[in-house]
Amino acid sequence: MTKPNITAILKNLPERPGVYIMRDAKGEVLYVGKAKRLKRRVSSYFRHSNFASPRLRKLVELVEDISILRTETEAEALIVEAKLIRRYSPFFNIDLKMTDRYPYIRLTNEPFPRLTVTRRKENDDSAWFGPYVSAGNIRALLRLVERYFPLRHCKGELLKGTPDRRPCLEFSLGRCLGPCAGRCAEVEYRERVNDVALLLRGGSAELVERMRRRMDAAARSLAFEEAAHYRDTIRALWRISRQRVSEALQEDLDSETWQVLTKLQEILGLKTLPWRIDAFDISHMAGREMYGCCVVFEQGRPNPSLYRRFKILSLAECEVDDFRAIQETVLRRYRRVLENAEPLPQLALIDGGPVQLEFAVRSLEELKLDLPVVALAKREELVYLPARTEPLSLDDSTLKLLQRLRDEAHRYSITTHRGARASRLRRSALEEVTGIGKARATQLIVRFGSVRRISQLTPEELAAAPGIGPALAQKILEHLTPHLPPAIQ
Repeated sequence: MTKPNITAILKNLPERPGVYIMRDAKGEVLYVGKAKRLKRRVSSYFRHSNFASPRLRKLVELVEDISILRTETEAEALIVEAKLIRRYSPFFNIDLKMTDRYPYIRLTNEPFPRLTVTRRKENDDSAWFGPYVSAGNIRALLRLVERYFPLRHCKGELLKGTPDRRPCLEFSLGRCLGPCAGRCAEVEYRERVNDVALLLRGGSAELVERMRRRMDAAARSLAFEEAAHYRDTIRALWRISRQRVSEALQEDLDSETWQVLTKLQEILGLKTLPWRIDAFDISHMAGREMYGCCVVFEQGRPNPSLYRRFKILSLAECEVDDFRAIQETVLRRYRRVLENAEPLPQLALIDGGPVQLEFAVRSLEELKLDLPVVALAKREELVYLPARTEPLSLDDSTLKLLQRLRDEAHRYSITTHRGARASRLRRSALEEVTGIGKARATQLIVRFGSVRRISQLTPEELAAAPGIGPALAQKILEHLTPHLPPAIQ
């Protein structure tokens, strides 16, 4: 017969992915497990306990409490289970106490590094990626690397190659740069290794940008076959699935961070431990170069590969409305997450007060998304919740975590805005006129001396310049006037 306290716990378990922790009367962890549906899985222990093995019957007999950690995906539940087992070493867990169940990709620390797959993570100078909960994910990544970013396969120390040394078959098949035969320099090979490392860390967007720059350079130098290779690489990168556990989940969770996240879950009334937290901020200068940014912390640590920025599109140039900007940023962020089937955070943090929070909630309601969201006000450092009229005052440890998130979101949004502003300032105001490119803008400045001098010309004087004409002259002067100081307008 199931104990009354256990029966009450089982009734309230959700049919969602997560991890369950079984404890005895002393609070000692007996068993840690994962489930695609927590209620169904945990209830099965007590439903058929009379027909179970002696080991399972003993476990059921000792259990006095069951706690759960909700996760967004089954893949995350697998990783969290492994971490907790390594941390607590429960008596009734066997597999993961002895070794890791999930494989890693290892990038060796050699002059010409190689990729290997292993289930045991060692403490060496290699770069480690994973763990991966799906063999299919590893195969897809390795196929992509082998085709577009091939590294050497041969083991052991390489001898310095000579031009007349015959390379291996992999080189002939285009699957290696041929370092064993001196066909590539270490610098060239290291660039390839950096591309692979960026891919395995989840930095697909940055890697695509690298490939695009190389493709443009190859096309300018008329190396069309090389440019086509970069084009195909870009297409393959966009196709590759991101359904793998992010880099921040690779490291073991320290006890202090665990306590802070647990306390934050309790204070905010979250259904699950906030493993992943998104933080939002807006940056602009008088409405120009307005960007909304989202940073992501996993296990209390920033994961820059998941940061996102959005150029605000719903506001006119120089229109200042931080509330609508927050609404647009949250809406676009989670619409993209839902479209790409990416993992959701367990908490979203808005930089601001109750009004900013209200506009963020509107976006979540529009998406029909049940996601916990709070706002952190700067001056009072108070936390606002949608369902509470009075803000919360957090203790030092939990407040410091939210402050770190808020400050990182602010730093990232400021950096994004400054970069956009610097890019605009680097361009001549003439280049912003439709029909005026870099070459024609240079010709006008050489002819008249400066942009300010051009703005002081009559339409007839400007139209007399080669390639301008009356219509374009009028358009240039209309565009330049708002950019001048008030005294000159």
